[in-house]
Amino acid sequence: MSGSAIKRHRTVGVRVGQVMVGGDAPVVVQSMTNTDTADIAATVNQVADLARAGSELVRITVNSEEAARAVPAIREGLDARGVTVPLVGDFHFNGHRLLAQYPECAQALAKYRINPGNVGSGEKRDAQFASMIETAIANDKAVRIGVNWGSLDKGLVAQMMDENARMAQPLDADQMMREVMVASALQSAARAEQIGLGRDRIILSCKMSRVQDLIGVYRALAGRCDHALHLGLTEAGMGSKGIVASTAALSVLLQEGIGDTIRISLTPEPGGDRTQEVRVGQEILQSMGLRAFMPMVIACPGCGRTTSTYFQQLAQDIQSYLREQMPMWRKQYPGVEEMDVAVMGCVVNGPGESKHANIGISLPGTGEHPAAPVYVDGKKTVTLKGDNIAAEFQAIVDDYVRSHYGDGVSSA
Repeated sequence: MSGSAIKRHRTVGVRVGQVMVGGDAPVVVQSMTNTDTADIAATVNQVADLARAGSELVRITVNSEEAARAVPAIREGLDARGVTVPLVGDFHFNGHRLLAQYPECAQALAKYRINPGNVGSGEKRDAQFASMIETAIANDKAVRIGVNWGSLDKGLVAQMMDENARMAQPLDADQMMREVMVASALQSAARAEQIGLGRDRIILSCKMSRVQDLIGVYRALAGRCDHALHLGLTEAGMGSKGIVASTAALSVLLQEGIGDTIRISLTPEPGGDRTQEVRVGQEILQSMGLRAFMPMVIACPGCGRTTSTYFQQLAQDIQSYLREQMPMWRKQYPGVEEMDVAVMGCVVNGPGESKHANIGISLPGTGEHPAAPVYVDGKKTVTLKGDNIAAEFQAIVDDYVRSHYGDGVSSA
């Protein structure tokens, strides 16, 4: 399926640093650090890792004076490394005070994330929300108004619950929760516009932790506004559970054209790789045909015909190699992210899949002749044998990239 098969919900484009979100821009992948922002070196390292993995926006926690003071130094450290990824400040409870007291922090960030449920209550809430919006206006920054079902505005919840109870046919609890989420986002956005923040500086999100709730709330939100929308299943969980739940929710919404930027909120294992959430986000978009980030490796699952694990190891090695090369290839060989590489384990589907890929290799299955034909753009070009099949196939991939993409096209 091509990306053009999905008609995107029309939203207003928002510039976040050098990145466009919404409008005609492709869906943007973002992530968030889990370092102590006051630890400048650790935060710079993790932001750089996330950006290198392909995160196009990176959010950092700004929850203390120490964190606010660190933000300009983090930006400077990234710039010194040539890492230009825009930084998003995540503010709760004291954001109005930190932005006012640390103008260098306010300026260094490309976007502020405000949770209307954690801004304050009563008259104080309105004043503190206005203060943050006025800072964004003064610094020409984008704002994400991010409603989260774990921290809803208690006053709004009570008011809407009372109104619902008086209705002849009241909404059930789940429907009411979704309605409160949407109302909080839309009321806060309207308030921001009244203060003077342009619609082209506002992104909305309504984060839920259950798949059907997330789908329902974003369908409702998309039907009632043209704001750029940030998607994410909050507290998605660890490992396969988090990946599957996020994929299930976001894929439905993206297929319906809803969503302008996504984050996969995975809980990493202790000491785990934070960049996994970036890769999962990219793979969702690429699998749906919405974007291409790196060459796709097509590999069979294996069966009784493939008792050797050689093809599995080769598929893993090739995928790791492609991922490692992409930071350089992306700059030097534009278009390489569209390449397909097939690593197949036996004669049943091996030649056919290899012919359909840009480059494919069909390894011998159990009992098959010990030879591995290689196909380039549908034509068999060579048969590899012996102990150096992996190295020789990798060299063929390298030659194809140099001759078919970027500067190599003219000399192909």
